[in-house]
Amino acid sequence: MKKYVITVNSKQYEVEVEEVRAAAPAARKQVNGTTQAQRPAAASSSKSVNGTAGKTLVAPMPGNVLKVLVAEGEKVTKDQPVLVFEAMKMENNLTAPADGTIVTLNVKEGSVMSVGDVLLVIE
Repeated sequence: MKKYVITVNSKQYEVEVEEVRAAAPAARKQVNGTTQAQRPAAASSSKSVNGTAGKTLVAPMPGNVLKVLVAEGEKVTKDQPVLVFEAMKMENNLTAPADGTIVTLNVKEGSVMSVGDVLLVIE
């Protein structure tokens, strides 16, 4: 455990921090002269959950599914909107990561998603 003294609104607090696991260092970027941590974007993988070849769309952030615009068995094209979700009180469109057919659809309207959840698989 490491001890730190943190000052908030001119008041000092002593805290102890325990490192749970080693993590890769966060990417950093400069914005208006301030260095900010950047979280890597959730990416589409080339394998689905069950190991078959395909493209997987994962949740980029926590949120709620408002609309499902496709169905299993439907053909889609790359960048076609497939889901509308709400995160931080904003509606966002998720698009197909590749051309193909929806073989697995893991969400429905009203589903709650967490970062990295597999939403659908395209083959």
